[in-house]
Amino acid sequence: MRDDTSPTTLGGRSRVAIVTTHSELRETLAEADRSRAARVALVPTMGALHRGHASLLDEARRMADLVVASIFVNPLQFGAGEDLARYPRSLEADLAMCQQHGVSVVFAPSVDVVYPAWPPVVTVDPGPTGSILEGASRPEHFRGVLTVVAKLFGLVTPNVAIFGEKDYQQLVLVRQLATDLCMPVEVVGAETVRGLDGLALSSRNRYLSDSERACALALSRALAAGAAAGSGGATGVLAAAEAVLGSEPGVAVDYLTLRGTDFGEPPNAGEARLLVAAKVGGTRLIDNLAVQLS
Repeated sequence: MRDDTSPTTLGGRSRVAIVTTHSELRETLAEADRSRAARVALVPTMGALHRGHASLLDEARRMADLVVASIFVNPLQFGAGEDLARYPRSLEADLAMCQQHGVSVVFAPSVDVVYPAWPPVVTVDPGPTGSILEGASRPEHFRGVLTVVAKLFGLVTPNVAIFGEKDYQQLVLVRQLATDLCMPVEVVGAETVRGLDGLALSSRNRYLSDSERACALALSRALAAGAAAGSGGATGVLAAAEAVLGSEPGVAVDYLTLRGTDFGEPPNAGEARLLVAAKVGGTRLIDNLAVQLS
């Protein structure tokens, strides 16, 4: 494994290889294999990359010899009325970030490459955990997420895949996908990256006006207040977080909940996860934080 962030050389080239088809991806990875890249990491993204994604790429470089990043806005995980059409797309800037952070291969397919038949006939059922919280607010969302992740795991066959903890429910489900379908990939969660004001970095933050961003800070403040109240048990954590959210009228809360790290019931003592989703203006935001209960 490498301990730097310089680009991996593939066949004498130091620039990132950009591929758009299954055959190009297979050929490029075969070339990498011939150069004895021992360990492969995958970072799946939908583009519009920011510092949070950069931290995932850096973590992948620490854990593997070769990093593959996918850039694909997955239509299967967007429901009716959601922001698929206006989801930010910035391929040139994304490629520059990938180059800067040592990505060896970028897989940037079109929709018809990922889904030759639309809609796809075979998809991945996320099970009960996929129907609550984000799944309740966005039906079929996790079916779309797990279907494209399963495709990427099959195409890249990575040793390790890096996902951000900001999408914690997604992380839990992807780990379950790998376990239940016997996929030989280690799924690693990387810590949420925040702005100086505490707001979790997200591609959707660009939709917020200055005043809406100020309101949105109530989410991270609520999580911090809840985490600080861990000695009061689950009831104390939720009460502290609710008090902060209730003081900000610009935040329309979808859910605030405390879960075990595996998304089951929180323990009486030990680590749990405090999760929140809310709308600020027309933008839906999610965030979460680890909590120690005692």
